[in-house]
Amino acid sequence: MQYIIAAPPIPTLPIAGRAERFPVHRIYCIGRNYAEHAKEMGAVPEKGTPVFFMKPADAVVADGRDPRFPPATSNLHFEVEMVAALHSGGRDIALADALRHVYGYAVGVDLTRRDLQAAAKAKGNPWDTAKGFDDSAPVSALVPAEGRHPVAERLRLAVNGVPKQDTSVADMLWPLPEIIAELSRLYELQAGDLIFTGTPAGVGPLQPSDRVRCSLDGWATLEFGFSA
Repeated sequence: MQYIIAAPPIPTLPIAGRAERFPVHRIYCIGRNYAEHAKEMGAVPEKGTPVFFMKPADAVVADGRDPRFPPATSNLHFEVEMVAALHSGGRDIALADALRHVYGYAVGVDLTRRDLQAAAKAKGNPWDTAKGFDDSAPVSALVPAEGRHPVAERLRLAVNGVPKQDTSVADMLWPLPEIIAELSRLYELQAGDLIFTGTPAGVGPLQPSDRVRCSLDGWATLEFGFSA
């Protein structure tokens, strides 16, 4: 096939212990999925309708590359999250079948222009400019599930060696099987989709000189700073 312009590259993630790479199709995210984080954001921590949003696939930052510090913000925040990668999808996925679609797991950071998000919330506007900017989704290498799944592992994040976030994934209001089932009622999920499963309490600001280290215990680690 010939294109009128050069086709953009397919975003991919490395896979731990394998030469093959994981192609990224879409990035789905859920907000307010930990009660204490909802509280710190001024929201009521309740399991109502899930709050979904998306990032562009090419927002992924992989292979240990440092993301670029974004423009147009004076309040960039970190949000550590467990990331699930799907090897299959579909519509109206049954809750009991949801985890069968998961290829593996990673740890990621949902970088957020908090000032732009606050302004959007105040006017009832979408969060796109706050969440979906360039390099807004640093992600570790994927670890294949191979029949096991995180249950109560801890998500941790430190900035310049100082612990900031440390919570069990068991505290999610919407566990991963429910997230997959709910998303599949809104979209046709596909192989290559990533799901950021929400951040716990402790989010805070980042500066261009900061170093971030985060982990999903027993699964993955990620460390990065910011490039010029």
